[in-house]
Amino acid sequence: MAFSATDVKNLREMTGVGMMDCKKALVATDGDMDKAVEWLREKGMAASVKKAGRVAAEGMAYAAVIDGVGVVVEVNAETDFVGKNEKFVDFVKGVAATAAKENPADLDALMECKYNGTDLTVTQQQQEMVLVIGENIKVRRFARYAEGVSVPYVHAGGKIGVLVNLETGLPAEQVAELGKNIAMQIAALNPRFWDKSQVTQDVLDEEKKVMLAQMENDPKMAGKPEQVREKIVMGKLNKFYSENCLLQQDSVRADVFEGSVEAYIAHAAKELGGAITFKTAVRFEKGEGIEKKQENFADEIASLVKG
Repeated sequence: MAFSATDVKNLREMTGVGMMDCKKALVATDGDMDKAVEWLREKGMAASVKKAGRVAAEGMAYAAVIDGVGVVVEVNAETDFVGKNEKFVDFVKGVAATAAKENPADLDALMECKYNGTDLTVTQQQQEMVLVIGENIKVRRFARYAEGVSVPYVHAGGKIGVLVNLETGLPAEQVAELGKNIAMQIAALNPRFWDKSQVTQDVLDEEKKVMLAQMENDPKMAGKPEQVREKIVMGKLNKFYSENCLLQQDSVRADVFEGSVEAYIAHAAKELGGAITFKTAVRFEKGEGIEKKQENFADEIASLVKG
């Protein structure tokens, strides 16, 4: 029986075993998925197969700078309790260290890297953690910046991880406070765009359409000349920028600087005597976009009671 790359991917998702081992299993079993799962279990590679299907939407988002390389990762577990477990936290930090050191091209490549300080791959170490902790654990995503100066920020013990990347000739320690304040802004407000130049024309057209429709439905505005309404719309678009674009937002650290984030960066650069440019950032919030099925745990408890 032949098998495809999709079969390999599906087997990996079912078992949590690395891509190469999944391929070996399918070769050994002539492409039979059920037999391949059995083969992996017999080899001791898929002991965590039953847990792999359970929803992991808790866990931890973590950001750090390791040997000058900025990295942010999200690793999921099933419960918030495990997300605070010391062994789990150490595993997350190890994943970040691996990503920083190995420079993997994507998540699949990261999972095949040797986990930091061991001879096991990240996939194998993840399986070990599942067996030790007793919950489904999954490395979900990561981002890495080797260029520029990166500043990490972890909010609420791992609920949100932010990594800000700056271009500057100044030492990292001199821009650390600025970077952290920007990261806190991103964590708190989660801006849609970094700068107004990134707002696409279709987004602007949609906002303009909504604003004009609102004025048409407002008795005080409906009778105003079109050119007046257009001018009002332009003013509203500036408000849209200040609400949705990081650099145009008012700084949340008004105790440090009153004004926009871009003005704050310019002020800090002048004070420190060097150029500073915001390049990009990554914001990971644990579990975002994952459908949480709380009934899983209730069903498990009910089945244990009945048993």
